[in-house]
Amino acid sequence: MTRKLFATVLAIGCIGAGVAFWLSQPEKIEAAALPAHVGDKANGEILFHAGGCISCHQPGDTAKFDPALPSGGAPLPTPIGTLYPPNITPDVATGIGGWSDVDFVNALKRGVSPSGENYVPAFPYTSYAHMTTDDILDIKAYLMSLKPVSSPRHDRGVPVAWLVRHGVGLWKRLALTSPAQAAKDPKTLDPSQSASWNRGAYLVNGPGHCAECHTPRDLLLVPEQAKYLEGGLHPNGRTKVPSLHNLISRGLFKDADDLAEALKEGEDGGYENMSAGGMGEVQSNLAKLPDSDVKAIADYLASLK
Repeated sequence: MTRKLFATVLAIGCIGAGVAFWLSQPEKIEAAALPAHVGDKANGEILFHAGGCISCHQPGDTAKFDPALPSGGAPLPTPIGTLYPPNITPDVATGIGGWSDVDFVNALKRGVSPSGENYVPAFPYTSYAHMTTDDILDIKAYLMSLKPVSSPRHDRGVPVAWLVRHGVGLWKRLALTSPAQAAKDPKTLDPSQSASWNRGAYLVNGPGHCAECHTPRDLLLVPEQAKYLEGGLHPNGRTKVPSLHNLISRGLFKDADDLAEALKEGEDGGYENMSAGGMGEVQSNLAKLPDSDVKAIADYLASLK
């Protein structure tokens, strides 16, 4: 009886492990699903700054590598270990120079590497999944226009990385939309709102990935949409990130125009606490956007009650 019970439990365990392994496999968007699109480098540069890409992909050794180029290597401490964001310049050997369009789209929309691995969601693809594929291809066009940098790869700082990546594959089932939905580029617009508000919503929810830090997460670390942008745990795992709701009624800013000025000028413009918790880099990236985009972000954020 004991042997039969053991055999039954073992069989159930093996079946469960097999199902979990199958469910953890990356889901990709096929190349045939991509739109015919010629990359717009100018738009790509705007979205590159909106996403603050240089903040994570900055070089680890700025004395050796140009700090303005996203050659990667700077350590990124996280609760699961230290990560080293990669080189995203068009170097073929150490960057993304050999990536196809669908490789790049799958990385940003599905969190899947060209070799078929699940990316750890410190790379905010759960937000980038809300971007249009055209915009993602524009970012790639901009990156491909940069000077290639040969930057050495760094060892992964995540214990048992292969197991973590399979766990991420299961997590994606809860945190990501399906490949079919992602391939269609849904871009929800609210006809009751202004064009500026809708542009701001897109920048905040997609490339700006504000929800990654400003939305709390449940026990499975899936963002709690019912508490969207109401404040969450800082990526360092120790401190809190504030709510982005009621910024005007809480007296933090006079109105949307004042908020836009703060996002544009930061502490140099006399706005206090604009550098707290890493917001200094966010603000400096936003300052590179067209004034209309900064105002759009402010219009959207000021409307959150």
